[in-house]
Amino acid sequence: MARGDGFARDPRRAELLALYAEVDRLLADFSCEGSTECCRFVLTGREPYPTAIELAEIARAVGARGTTLGRRRSSLPQVADDRACPLLSPGGRCTIYASRPFGCRTFFCARATGPGPLPRSEIQRLSRAIAALSERFDPRAPGARPLTRALADAGRR
Repeated sequence: MARGDGFARDPRRAELLALYAEVDRLLADFSCEGSTECCRFVLTGREPYPTAIELAEIARAVGARGTTLGRRRSSLPQVADDRACPLLSPGGRCTIYASRPFGCRTFFCARATGPGPLPRSEIQRLSRAIAALSERFDPRAPGARPLTRALADAGRR
């Protein structure tokens, strides 16, 4: 997964960031008062399923912080018993917020509020576009999988 700094210049990264910007615009009027509760996977029973290209973006963002998903530099903390996302700071803030995966950008909690119902068909369209981009990025990747498992797999490489 770790692709080094070369991924920062990969044109497919620009495509991913454009799709992220599109979903952020689409959901700009939605919010949830349960700040970071969705990052505590034991509470929700859910977690994001990032694709290979999203994991490369996570690795790039983590590397920019001076840590790594592999074993060379200091690695990510292990998932705690409460299954909090290992990308949360001790203060409960996302350490890679600008690079968070698609699943972290969408709202699934019943407390999410907005100007109407979530635009599910548009969210699904963007999800499919990210999956197709990821397939072009790494056709041999195992596909989207739970974030905690994907991070653990990366740590073993």
